[in-house]
Amino acid sequence: MGATVVQLTESKKQIQHTHRVFDDQKEAFRNNPAPSLTERKENLKRLKRALLDSQDRLLDAIDRDFSCRSKDETLIAEVMPSIQGINYTLKHLSDWMKPSKRHVSMLFQPASNKVHYQPKGVVGVIVPWNYPLYLAVGPLVASLAAGNRTMIKMSEFTPHTSALFKEIIESMFPEDLVSVINGEADVAADFSQRPFDHLLFTGSTTVGRLVMRAAAENLTPVTLELGGKSPAIVSPDVPMEDAAQRIAFGKAFNAGQTCVAPDYVLCPADRVQAFVDEFRARFAEMYPSLRDNDDFTAIINDRQYQRLQGYLDDARAKGAELVEINPANENMKDGTRKIPLTLVLKTTPDMKVMQDEIFGPILPVVSYGNLDEAIHFINDRPRPLALYFFGYDKSHQQHVVDNTLSGGMCINDALMHVAQDDLPFGGIGDSGMGHYHGREGFLTFSHHRAIFTKQKFNSGKFVYAPHGTAAHRMVYKLFIR
Repeated sequence: MGATVVQLTESKKQIQHTHRVFDDQKEAFRNNPAPSLTERKENLKRLKRALLDSQDRLLDAIDRDFSCRSKDETLIAEVMPSIQGINYTLKHLSDWMKPSKRHVSMLFQPASNKVHYQPKGVVGVIVPWNYPLYLAVGPLVASLAAGNRTMIKMSEFTPHTSALFKEIIESMFPEDLVSVINGEADVAADFSQRPFDHLLFTGSTTVGRLVMRAAAENLTPVTLELGGKSPAIVSPDVPMEDAAQRIAFGKAFNAGQTCVAPDYVLCPADRVQAFVDEFRARFAEMYPSLRDNDDFTAIINDRQYQRLQGYLDDARAKGAELVEINPANENMKDGTRKIPLTLVLKTTPDMKVMQDEIFGPILPVVSYGNLDEAIHFINDRPRPLALYFFGYDKSHQQHVVDNTLSGGMCINDALMHVAQDDLPFGGIGDSGMGHYHGREGFLTFSHHRAIFTKQKFNSGKFVYAPHGTAAHRMVYKLFIR
């Protein structure tokens, strides 16, 4: 009872703090609604310095939150893309900020049309637990580049990282420019109800619906980066070693706790066993052992661990064949939250692994007869955040591109489209809405303000009332045809 009261009291304080910071940022934006290029670049450089100076502490904090998180994976998936994203933005920001000239019809000449990209105001960012650094820094970079104030709600499931990130940000930025909010689920719920000028949420589709509902009360525009079941298609003729190795990388990275991880494999029926054999061999090359191998990441917490074990139990009970890949035959049941990567064969639609986003080291393999059958399987389901096709036949590649829809896509690779500085990242349908990264991030957090300008000469007077004059008839004859 006492612990509950303390938690409620702390949450109330955090919510009050959130409200105060929001008001302070709104006021600060009113006082400086158009930060210069120099200001924006300096903010980005300060963020870069802070990340580089705190790199080792961040690696340790994320490792502690997961109980074992590969530090190399954190470097590859969080630190490196964060720094590269800042560098890319610094290089191109001046061009992004320039107003774009637009066509003016002869009817309205002489005049000019331009689109000015102006800051929206105060941006809210809700960060998930699976990549707590990158999914905080990426939106922050875009928001600062666009000239906004930013409030970031970190995940309560990564307490060490969240506390450290708050400390880093507070040491580099005034609170009315960038603020980090920590707290439990009730703090996050209240955060989503603030009347932000834009809100970006990364997380599950279920919670995304709640966030969008809360934002709708304030008519807050949202970018939702959700999940879904991202398929990987193995073509009939791709060398199986190539496909299996790249899919194994994409699924094993962060132990599958990635929104764009391959969620299931569509494999030609006559190649399923070849895929299993090659996948096992390629996985063992990367991870010859699991339990004490720092390269293989653990499941974030017991709740997620039990959820994944429940998926395996459900599939087993419904007749699936489970292929557990445990190269050193270690005991993985006690004293660890690591789960061996497990292939699920002979799946049925009623299995949880075929209904829910897995978000862990479990990979169903679904057989198909021909490529169109695989495409229909994908199109019969909600649109995924990512789609992966493995095959070198360019006509097959184009056929899949033309006949499917997904947030993003890789051909002959997995995950890597997310790390491209000049590609937008975002979902479609159940996998989200809106984009960010690179220029698209700048545009997402900018108001595209259309400005039509005329000077002293006024051609518009030729259509002023009273109507029916010779001038009117001439204008109609020229422009209505």
